[in-house]
Amino acid sequence: MKKLMSAGTIGMFFLLVILLSSCSPRTSIVSSWTKPDVPSVQYQKVLVIGLMGSKDRPLQEEVENSMMKALNAHGINAGSAYAEYGPKAFQGLSEQEALKKIRDKGYDGTFTIALLDRRKEKRYTPPSVGFAPYPYFGFWGYYRHVYGRIYEPGYYTVSTNFILEANFYKLGADQLIYSAQTKTSAPDSPQILATDFTNALIQDMLSKGLLKK
Repeated sequence: MKKLMSAGTIGMFFLLVILLSSCSPRTSIVSSWTKPDVPSVQYQKVLVIGLMGSKDRPLQEEVENSMMKALNAHGINAGSAYAEYGPKAFQGLSEQEALKKIRDKGYDGTFTIALLDRRKEKRYTPPSVGFAPYPYFGFWGYYRHVYGRIYEPGYYTVSTNFILEANFYKLGADQLIYSAQTKTSAPDSPQILATDFTNALIQDMLSKGLLKK
Protein backbone atom coordinates (compact mmCIF):
# COMPACT_ATOMS: atom_id res chain seq x y z
CA MET A 1 0.00 0.00 0.00
CA LYS A 2 1.32 3.38 -0.91
CA LYS A 3 2.01 5.75 1.95
CA LEU A 4 0.15 9.01 1.97
CA MET A 5 2.17 12.22 2.03
CA SER A 6 1.88 14.20 5.24
CA ALA A 7 0.19 17.57 5.20
CA GLY A 8 3.52 19.23 6.01
CA THR A 9 5.24 17.51 3.09
CA ILE A 10 2.50 18.58 0.69
CA GLY A 11 2.69 22.12 1.99
CA MET A 12 6.46 22.23 1.42
CA PHE A 13 5.99 20.83 -2.10
CA PHE A 14 3.52 23.55 -3.11
CA LEU A 15 5.72 26.23 -1.51
CA LEU A 16 8.65 25.01 -3.61
CA VAL A 17 6.54 25.14 -6.78
CA ILE A 18 5.49 28.72 -6.00
CA LEU A 19 9.08 29.80 -5.32
CA LEU A 20 10.35 28.23 -8.53
CA SER A 21 7.57 29.87 -10.51
CA SER A 22 8.32 33.30 -9.05
CA CYS A 23 12.00 32.95 -9.96
CA SER A 24 11.37 31.95 -13.56
CA PRO A 25 12.25 34.58 -16.16
CA ARG A 26 9.31 36.60 -17.45
CA THR A 27 11.18 38.02 -20.45
CA SER A 28 11.99 36.15 -23.64
CA ILE A 29 13.86 37.25 -26.76
CA VAL A 30 11.39 37.31 -29.65
CA SER A 31 14.05 38.09 -32.27
CA SER A 32 17.54 39.55 -32.42
CA TRP A 33 19.97 40.67 -35.10
CA THR A 34 23.67 41.53 -35.08
CA LYS A 35 25.64 43.31 -37.78
CA PRO A 36 27.95 40.72 -39.39
CA ASP A 37 31.67 40.80 -38.55
CA VAL A 38 31.28 43.18 -35.61
CA PRO A 39 33.80 42.68 -32.77
CA SER A 40 33.03 43.33 -29.12
CA VAL A 41 31.45 46.75 -28.72
CA GLN A 42 34.07 49.40 -27.92
CA TYR A 43 32.84 52.93 -27.29
CA GLN A 44 34.01 55.93 -25.36
CA LYS A 45 30.51 56.50 -24.01
CA VAL A 46 27.01 55.17 -24.76
CA LEU A 47 23.73 57.00 -24.13
CA VAL A 48 20.78 54.80 -23.10
CA ILE A 49 17.53 56.36 -24.35
CA GLY A 50 14.07 55.13 -23.35
CA LEU A 51 11.40 55.90 -25.96
CA MET A 52 8.13 55.89 -24.01
CA GLY A 53 5.17 58.14 -23.39
CA SER A 54 4.72 60.37 -20.36
CA LYS A 55 2.50 57.82 -18.57
CA ASP A 56 5.36 55.32 -18.77
CA ARG A 57 7.98 57.66 -17.29
CA PRO A 58 8.68 55.38 -14.29
CA LEU A 59 9.38 52.54 -16.71
CA GLN A 60 11.63 54.78 -18.80
CA GLU A 61 13.73 55.68 -15.77
CA GLU A 62 13.96 52.08 -14.57
CA VAL A 63 14.90 50.70 -18.00
CA GLU A 64 17.53 53.35 -18.64
CA ASN A 65 19.12 52.95 -15.21
CA SER A 66 19.06 49.16 -15.36
CA MET A 67 20.67 48.99 -18.81
CA MET A 68 23.17 51.73 -17.96
CA LYS A 69 24.39 49.82 -14.89
CA ALA A 70 24.58 46.55 -16.84
CA LEU A 71 26.66 48.12 -19.63
CA ASN A 72 28.95 49.75 -17.07
CA ALA A 73 29.42 46.36 -15.43
CA HIS A 74 30.63 44.97 -18.78
CA GLY A 75 33.19 47.69 -19.38
CA ILE A 76 31.08 50.15 -21.40
CA ASN A 77 30.80 53.69 -20.04
CA ALA A 78 27.08 54.46 -20.26
CA GLY A 79 24.71 57.21 -19.23
CA SER A 80 20.94 57.75 -18.92
CA ALA A 81 19.22 60.17 -21.29
CA TYR A 82 16.55 60.94 -18.70
CA ALA A 83 19.16 61.81 -16.06
CA GLU A 84 21.39 63.67 -18.52
CA TYR A 85 18.84 65.68 -20.50
CA GLY A 86 15.43 65.29 -18.88
CA PRO A 87 12.18 63.85 -20.32
CA LYS A 88 11.96 66.23 -23.32
CA ALA A 89 15.63 66.55 -24.19
CA PHE A 90 15.36 66.17 -27.97
CA GLN A 91 11.83 67.46 -28.51
CA GLY A 92 11.63 69.88 -31.44
CA LEU A 93 15.27 69.39 -32.47
CA SER A 94 16.49 68.51 -35.92
CA GLU A 95 18.65 65.42 -36.47
CA GLN A 96 21.82 67.55 -36.61
CA GLU A 97 20.90 69.46 -33.45
CA ALA A 98 20.08 66.30 -31.51
CA LEU A 99 23.26 64.52 -32.57
CA LYS A 100 25.35 67.56 -31.66
CA LYS A 101 23.70 67.70 -28.25
CA ILE A 102 24.61 64.05 -27.68
CA ARG A 103 28.15 64.26 -29.04
CA ASP A 104 28.91 67.39 -27.04
CA LYS A 105 28.60 65.21 -23.92
CA GLY A 106 31.17 62.78 -25.30
CA TYR A 107 28.75 60.06 -26.47
CA ASP A 108 29.70 58.08 -29.56
CA GLY A 109 27.01 55.40 -29.27
CA THR A 110 23.32 55.19 -28.41
CA PHE A 111 21.21 52.35 -27.02
CA THR A 112 17.52 53.04 -27.65
CA ILE A 113 14.79 51.10 -25.85
CA ALA A 114 11.26 51.55 -27.21
CA LEU A 115 7.97 50.32 -25.77
CA LEU A 116 6.33 49.03 -28.95
CA ASP A 117 3.20 47.48 -27.51
CA ARG A 118 1.32 46.62 -24.34
CA ARG A 119 -1.10 43.74 -24.84
CA LYS A 120 -3.65 42.28 -22.45
CA GLU A 121 -4.07 38.53 -22.49
CA LYS A 122 -7.03 36.65 -20.97
CA ARG A 123 -6.51 33.08 -19.79
CA TYR A 124 -8.88 30.51 -18.32
CA THR A 125 -7.70 28.13 -15.60
CA PRO A 126 -9.97 25.05 -15.30
CA PRO A 127 -11.25 23.76 -11.92
CA SER A 128 -9.01 21.54 -9.85
CA VAL A 129 -9.13 19.81 -6.49
CA GLY A 130 -5.98 19.53 -4.41
CA PHE A 131 -5.29 16.41 -2.31
CA ALA A 132 -4.20 16.99 1.29
CA PRO A 133 -5.11 14.44 4.06
CA TYR A 134 -5.69 15.89 7.51
CA PRO A 135 -6.08 12.88 9.88
CA TYR A 136 -6.29 15.13 12.95
CA PHE A 137 -9.58 16.65 11.73
CA GLY A 138 -12.97 15.05 12.30
CA PHE A 139 -15.60 15.10 9.57
CA TRP A 140 -17.03 18.49 10.42
CA GLY A 141 -13.63 20.08 11.01
CA TYR A 142 -12.45 18.79 7.64
CA TYR A 143 -15.61 19.93 5.88
CA ARG A 144 -15.61 23.41 7.39
CA HIS A 145 -11.91 24.26 7.48
CA VAL A 146 -10.28 22.36 4.63
CA TYR A 147 -12.54 21.65 1.70
CA GLY A 148 -13.29 25.29 1.01
CA ARG A 149 -9.58 26.01 0.82
CA ILE A 150 -8.36 23.17 -1.39
CA TYR A 151 -11.15 23.27 -3.95
CA GLU A 152 -10.19 25.74 -6.67
CA PRO A 153 -12.99 26.66 -9.12
CA GLY A 154 -12.17 27.65 -12.67
CA TYR A 155 -11.37 31.30 -13.17
CA TYR A 156 -10.15 33.87 -15.69
CA THR A 157 -7.00 35.92 -15.27
CA VAL A 158 -5.92 38.93 -17.30
CA SER A 159 -2.20 39.64 -17.68
CA THR A 160 -0.36 42.38 -19.52
CA ASN A 161 2.49 41.62 -21.91
CA PHE A 162 5.06 44.24 -22.86
CA ILE A 163 6.88 44.26 -26.20
CA LEU A 164 10.17 46.20 -26.07
CA GLU A 165 12.70 46.83 -28.82
CA ALA A 166 16.36 47.70 -28.32
CA ASN A 167 18.70 49.18 -30.94
CA PHE A 168 22.44 49.73 -30.48
CA TYR A 169 23.89 52.40 -32.78
CA LYS A 170 27.43 53.51 -33.51
CA LEU A 171 27.08 57.26 -34.00
CA GLY A 172 30.30 57.98 -35.91
CA ALA A 173 29.29 55.82 -38.86
CA ASP A 174 25.56 55.96 -38.04
CA GLN A 175 25.42 52.15 -38.07
CA LEU A 176 22.96 49.81 -36.40
CA ILE A 177 25.10 47.24 -34.56
CA TYR A 178 22.47 45.23 -32.70
CA SER A 179 18.68 45.02 -32.56
CA ALA A 180 16.34 42.85 -30.51
CA GLN A 181 12.69 42.55 -29.55
CA THR A 182 11.55 41.07 -26.25
CA LYS A 183 8.28 40.00 -24.67
CA THR A 184 7.74 40.33 -20.92
CA SER A 185 4.71 38.62 -19.39
CA ALA A 186 2.85 40.20 -16.46
CA PRO A 187 5.66 42.05 -14.68
CA ASP A 188 4.76 43.08 -11.13
CA SER A 189 6.39 46.51 -11.40
CA PRO A 190 8.41 48.74 -13.76
CA GLN A 191 11.54 47.76 -11.82
CA ILE A 192 10.96 44.04 -12.37
CA LEU A 193 10.22 44.61 -16.05
CA ALA A 194 13.42 46.65 -16.45
CA THR A 195 15.53 44.07 -14.61
CA ASP A 196 14.17 41.08 -16.55
CA PHE A 197 14.49 42.93 -19.86
CA THR A 198 18.08 43.96 -19.14
CA ASN A 199 19.12 40.47 -18.04
CA ALA A 200 17.66 38.89 -21.19
CA LEU A 201 19.36 41.40 -23.49
CA ILE A 202 22.74 41.24 -21.78
CA GLN A 203 22.76 37.44 -22.01
CA ASP A 204 21.86 37.62 -25.71
CA MET A 205 24.59 40.18 -26.41
CA LEU A 206 27.14 38.11 -24.52
CA SER A 207 26.20 35.02 -26.53
CA LYS A 208 26.77 36.99 -29.74
CA GLY A 209 30.14 38.28 -28.62
CA LEU A 210 29.07 41.95 -28.48
CA LEU A 211 29.95 42.26 -24.80
CA LYS A 212 32.87 41.02 -22.76
CA LYS A 213 32.19 38.90 -19.68
